This record gives sequence, C-alpha cells and structure tokens, in this order.
Amino acid sequence: QVQLVESGGGLVQAGGSLRLSCAASGGTFSSYAMGWFRQAPGKEREFVALINWSGGSTYYIDSVKGRFTISRDSAKNTVYLQMNSLKPEDTAVYYCAASSWRPPTVVRGEYDYWGQGTQVTVSS
Repeated sequence: QVQLVESGGGLVQAGGSLRLSCAASGGTFSSYAMGWFRQAPGKEREFVALINWSGGSTYYIDSVKGRFTISRDSAKNTVYLQMNSLKPEDTAVYYCAASSWRPPTVVRGEYDYWGQGTQVTVSS
C-alpha cells in the first residue's frame, strides 16, 4: 500500500510560481510512474503531467507545456511539479498519483494510489 501526501499549494498571482511536492511511503517508489492531475470546481479531474519510473521520460498536456515541469527524487521518494507563469485557469485542486501500468498512462483509472490533494489558486 502506497501513501501519497501532497504539499506546496497556495494562493499566487497570475504570472507567479509554485512548486508542489508529493511524498510517497509504504511501497517501492521506483516501481511506479507518477502523475499529477487537477480538478477545478464543477469539472472532471484531468491529467496534467507524468514521469516514468526512472525519471527519464515525461509527458504534459498541451496547456501546461513550457510552463510546468515534473521531476522525481528517488532518494527522497518525492515527485515535484514546478509551475511557472501560472494563469487563473490553472486554479484547481492538484492530486498526485502512482501507477504500476506499463507504459506510463494518462488515464485516471489506471492510477493505483492517490494523494488527498492540494489547492492551487491563481488570482488575476
């Protein structure tokens, strides 16, 4: 059983930056691809970014490419999402998730474990 705990959310002005962290415990971190999803009020949870188990491959939705960077630190069992040039439309609860699927997937239902989420609010 893998436990995931997100942190780093908050309120920021448009154009600002935040770095989200997701600390994993209870499993073999390197066995899982890690993803970030987000859910805005009244909308479905959507995929944002993923990183494979080695950290050698990443993938992003088009709306965050060039602004967000996902990374992982195996020594700390932590995955990060660096978010720059934030926009009001990035406002959402952000969730990290772990997937044992091969190859890494953007499908929400193919993630095995989820964190509790962290709120990101971007003011205009």
